[in-house]
Amino acid sequence: MLAKLHTLSLLGIDALAVEVEVDVSPAAMPKVILVGLPEAAVKESIHRIERAIVNSGYVRPQNRVVINLAPAELPKQAASFDLPIAVGLLAASGQVDSDFFDQYAVVGELALDGNTRSIKGALSMAIAAAQNGARGIVVPSANAYEAAVVEGLEVIPVNSLTQAAAFFSGQLSIDPTPSRLDEIFDELGGYDIDFSDVRGQEMTKRALTLAAAGNHNLLMIGPPGSGKTMLAKRVPSILPGLMAEESIETTRIYSAMGKLPRGKPLLARRPYRAPHHTISNAGLVGGGSVPSPGEISLAHNGVLFLDELPEFNRQTLEVLRQPLEDGEVTISRALCSTDFPADFMLIASLNPCPCGYRNDPRRECHCSVPQVERYMARISGPLLDRIDLHVEVPAVPFSELSATADGTNSQSMSQMVVEARQRQTERFSRSPTRTNAQMTTRELRELCPVDEPCRKLLEQSVDKMGLSARAHDKVLRVARTIADVDGADAIGLDHISEAINYRMLDRQFWS
Repeated sequence: MLAKLHTLSLLGIDALAVEVEVDVSPAAMPKVILVGLPEAAVKESIHRIERAIVNSGYVRPQNRVVINLAPAELPKQAASFDLPIAVGLLAASGQVDSDFFDQYAVVGELALDGNTRSIKGALSMAIAAAQNGARGIVVPSANAYEAAVVEGLEVIPVNSLTQAAAFFSGQLSIDPTPSRLDEIFDELGGYDIDFSDVRGQEMTKRALTLAAAGNHNLLMIGPPGSGKTMLAKRVPSILPGLMAEESIETTRIYSAMGKLPRGKPLLARRPYRAPHHTISNAGLVGGGSVPSPGEISLAHNGVLFLDELPEFNRQTLEVLRQPLEDGEVTISRALCSTDFPADFMLIASLNPCPCGYRNDPRRECHCSVPQVERYMARISGPLLDRIDLHVEVPAVPFSELSATADGTNSQSMSQMVVEARQRQTERFSRSPTRTNAQMTTRELRELCPVDEPCRKLLEQSVDKMGLSARAHDKVLRVARTIADVDGADAIGLDHISEAINYRMLDRQFWS
């Protein structure tokens, strides 16, 4: 007897449709054959599935069993095939009869006692099932709220193989899991940290507000203990709240990697990633024989913070160039090429020298000139060129540390960011561009005209500072953001001047 079920397989962060075909036919000796390019985790599942069937009170087929996972050329990995294969075995052996197999996709891992276990990528699988026209998807109860984010799809939670079999046979009615999208955002969308915790550094807070308003990359240079890490950690609190579409995009990545926090079926806050400087190329941008996302994709729609930038391997930093420009990264292997989203805001920090106290009036720097040059040379010019704002973070004087009055808080900074983003939304209403940092060269010429005094100031800066064409365009993008924060319709001389000042620091420290 032949049974066919629909399931899904993860490839990167996307889910692809897979058909499970189970054929049970008489034979002298029982034998199970699994075909369809299964990887080790799927091959080993046969023993697990057989014991789950027996321990759930069903009879293990004592015949020849052929299980085919189609399409045959797609590698099948992960344990999410356990439940569809088990249900298919029961159907092919005549223990379960159902008219629902064509209407529902089935995914899930099984324990030896027949209970279901959570799987990776449930959200991507639910999205793919909806796109393929399925009425619903049967998932482990642990993944139900995650999959229920997809509207227009019945998400059936099951705790065991017995429940799944009873549902398909019509013996048990299971209510679909409701979507809790609004509740999740209300419950998990707040932040526990605030910029008012940081004493002083008002100029840096101004630069961070501009960076958040236009989604610009930012570099902080300052001595140890000046508050660079504290400032970076609080940047998500001033970014606009995640929209539902952005949240689903980012949650898909975390779901496929198995990194969704327990009890949080959807990311309601913008991600903040701060990898250690010993990270590898593949760990940062993604990779592996079967491509998987890296830290830059985990920071999609959020913040990637690289602390102590010169301590990172130079080759590792160089692989950031293309993602910073394109907002996505392509991982190519012999058998496949996979695109991962990587639209993040880069914040980096470094000390001005190996000891950290160069130009600090209160501490003496013992680094020689060659030591400082070697330290700064670890960061390439092309990478610096892609960072829009460079800001110095000096040591905080005692008078500011001991002040009783709070500094600028996240709420006031966030208000400026939201108002500036609203102006950008209106400006780019007919374009795929969302923020000033993403403006194309054509949009830059059309939307950022400058008068003669501004043009002369730009010309002098390009000639004296040796700005590249990319740096010239970034100055204009930052100036447009400054004008948006100030509520100005046109870019003025003071906007251009402030934007140029944010490009002067690299000339001071790298000269």
